[in-house]
Amino acid sequence: MMRKFAITFLLSVFVAFNSVADEGMWLPMLVGKNINEMQKMGFKLTADDIYSVNQSSLKDAIVQFGGGCTAELISAEGLIITNHHCGFSRIQAHSSVEHDYLSNGFWAMSKQEELPNPGLTVRFLVRMEDVTVQVLTGVTKEMTESERRKTISASIKEISTKVEAEGVGYVAVIRPMYYGNEYYLFLYEEFSDVRLVGAPPESIGKFGGDTDNWVWPRHTGDFSLFRIYADKNNKPAAYSAENVPYKPKRYLPISMKGINEGDFTLVYGFPGRTQQFLTSHAVELLINQSNPHKINLRNTRLSIFNHYMDANDTIRIQYASKHAGVANAWKKWIGETIGLRRLDAVSQKRELENMFTAWANKSPELQKQYGDLLPTFKKLYDELTPLSLISDYRSEAVYAVELVNFASRFDKVIAEAVKSPRDAEKFEAAKNSLINYARGFYKDFEINVDVEVFASMMKSYYEQVPSSYHPDFLGKLYQNYQGNWMQMAGDLYSQTVFSDSVRVFTLLSEMDSVNARHFQSDNIYNVYAQFELLYKDKVEARLTEINDSLDILYRTYVDGLMKMQPDKRFFPDANSTLRFTYGKVEGFEPKDGVVYNYYTTIDGIIEKSTQAGVPDYVPPRKLVELYEKKDFGQYAVNGTVPVAFIGTNHTTGGNSGSPVIDSNGYLIGINFDRCWESTMSDVMFDPNYCRNIALDIRYTLFVIDKFAGAGHLLKEMNIVY
Repeated sequence: MMRKFAITFLLSVFVAFNSVADEGMWLPMLVGKNINEMQKMGFKLTADDIYSVNQSSLKDAIVQFGGGCTAELISAEGLIITNHHCGFSRIQAHSSVEHDYLSNGFWAMSKQEELPNPGLTVRFLVRMEDVTVQVLTGVTKEMTESERRKTISASIKEISTKVEAEGVGYVAVIRPMYYGNEYYLFLYEEFSDVRLVGAPPESIGKFGGDTDNWVWPRHTGDFSLFRIYADKNNKPAAYSAENVPYKPKRYLPISMKGINEGDFTLVYGFPGRTQQFLTSHAVELLINQSNPHKINLRNTRLSIFNHYMDANDTIRIQYASKHAGVANAWKKWIGETIGLRRLDAVSQKRELENMFTAWANKSPELQKQYGDLLPTFKKLYDELTPLSLISDYRSEAVYAVELVNFASRFDKVIAEAVKSPRDAEKFEAAKNSLINYARGFYKDFEINVDVEVFASMMKSYYEQVPSSYHPDFLGKLYQNYQGNWMQMAGDLYSQTVFSDSVRVFTLLSEMDSVNARHFQSDNIYNVYAQFELLYKDKVEARLTEINDSLDILYRTYVDGLMKMQPDKRFFPDANSTLRFTYGKVEGFEPKDGVVYNYYTTIDGIIEKSTQAGVPDYVPPRKLVELYEKKDFGQYAVNGTVPVAFIGTNHTTGGNSGSPVIDSNGYLIGINFDRCWESTMSDVMFDPNYCRNIALDIRYTLFVIDKFAGAGHLLKEMNIVY
C-alpha cells in the first residue's frame, strides 16, 4: 500500500510540473505548437495572424515601448496606447508647477500640440529566427564559462552586424533561451520620434496609487497615448518638424462588444524576466533573505519620500516617478514572498529535484552527466548566500542614495581628464554626456530628501551587513558621530561639491586634470569609491565565479529536465523579447471566504472616494460629475461604466501596456498589473491564484471622449460595435 501511495504521489508531482492551462510565455515564431489549443479555447484567427514575416500579422501592431514596456497601434496614423505608468516619466518630464500634467492631464487637440520625447524609442519586431548553430559555432565543452561567453559574444556581434545592414533603423538583439541551450535572433525596426498625445491626470491614470498597486479589485485608468513619427518614406528618422505620422502595416481594431467570464484572451507583449527553473536552494535564498532585506530598505526610502512629497508640491512632482519606481518592486516582492510561502514552493521544487535525481540514477550515462548537479547547486548557494546579502545592500542601500549614485557616474570623465596624452574626442563625449545627465538629475533632486535617505541607508548597512564587509570610513564615522547618522549625513552633504549644482557645472565645463582630482577628493565621491573598492576586493570576483558555475549548472539542469519530460511543452524564461500568452477572463478565490468578480466598474471609484484618509482615492471632480449625472454616453453598461477586468494570462513586468486581444483579434483591454496573489508567478505559476489585471478599453474610450473631450482621437480608430 505504501509503495502504491509513493508512486501515485510521484505521478501527481510530475503532472504538477507539466505546463498547466494558461501558463506559458510563448515565442511567436513557434505559435504552431499552441494554435490548436488556442482555437479549442475559442481563438478564431490563424497562426499566421499572430506571427508572419510574409504578411501583416498581429506582431506588426505591437511595439516595445521605451525598452521596458509594451504598446500597441490603434490607428492608421501611428497612434499607440500604453500604460500611464509606462509613459509616466515622459509626462513628468513635461510637467512643472505651471504646467502640471501629472495632476491635470495632457491632451493634444491637434498633431501640432503633440510633445516630443528625446530619448524615447519604440521597436517593431521584423522577424525572429533560431540562430543556435551559428552562435555556438566554435564553442567546446572544454571551454571555461568566460571563454564560452567570449566566443558567443563574437558570434553574436558578427551575426548582428550583418542583419542590421538589411534596413534603416534596424537593431539586432540575440537572446539566450533555456540558459544558453538555444539562441534566437530578434530583428527590430526602431523609431525615435515618439510624441506624447494624451494622458489622464494621476487621479485617473494612477487612481489607487500605492494603496491599490498589485491589488484586485482595481479601478485604475492606467493608459497614455503617444504617436510614432517617421520620415516621408515611412522610415525611422530623428525628430524633425518635417516628419509625418507613421503608417503601420497593422493596427488593432477596438471592440465595444464587451467581455464575459470565460472569454478567450491573448496578451501579446515584451515580458521582462521570469525564473521558472530556479532550484529549491535559490527559492530559499529569495524568500528567507533577499526579498526581506530589499523590502525593508525600500520601505524606509518610501517613508522618507512620502514625508517630503506630502509637504511640498515641487518635491511631489520631482519625486513622483522615483516613488513609483521604488514602490513597484517593493510591493511586488512582498506579494511574491507571501505567494511562494503559500504554495510551499521550496517543497515543490524539492519534489521535482527528487524526481530528477531518480531519473538521473537510471543509467550510468545519465548519472555521469546529471548526477552531481543538485549537490553542487546546494554547495554553491550556501557560499552565495552571504555574498548575495552584500550585493543586495550595495544596490538597495549604497546606490539608492541619489548623490552617491550621481558621483559614481563621474568615473569615466575623471579617467579621461587625467590621461596624458588625453583623447580629446573621448573626453568631450564623456563630459558632454555627463553634463546632459546632470541637468536632468538636478532638476528632480532635493537635498533634504537625500540627506535623510543617506543617513538611513548607511545605518541599515552598518547594522545588517557583517563588519568584515564594512568600508573603513563607515566605522570611523559611526564612532566620530556616536551613531548620530543624521548629523553625519548633514555634515557630509554640507561639505560636498555635488550638493552645489552651479559649482558642478562650472567644474565640468572647465574640466581638466585639476578639476578631476577635485571631484576625486570629494567626500561623497569617496563614499562611493570606498564601497566599490570593498566590493571589488571582497565580493565581485567570487560572486562572478559562483554565478558562472551556476550558469553551467542551470544550462545542464534545464537540458536534463527537457530530456526527463520529453512530452512537456517548455517555454523559455522571459527576457524582454516578444511573447504571447493566452488564457481567459476569470475571477478567483484568493483565500477562504473571499470571492472576486472578474470585473470592476466606475461605481467602485466613487465608493473608494468615500474612504477617509486615503489620498490615493481622490478622483477628479469632472469624473464625479459625469458619474452623478450618469452621463456615460455609449460606454454605459447596465447603468455604469466597466473599468478593469482580470484573466488567467501568464504575465510579468514588461507586459505593462500589452494589448489584451479577444478571439477575433480585437483590442478589449490594456494589461497593466497582476493581482498580489500572482506575483510569485515569475518563479512558480499557479492557475488558481495567478491573474493579470487589464484596463477595459471601454473605460479608456470613455475617459478620452467624455472626460477629456478628446473625441477627435476616436475618429482615427477602428471601433467595432
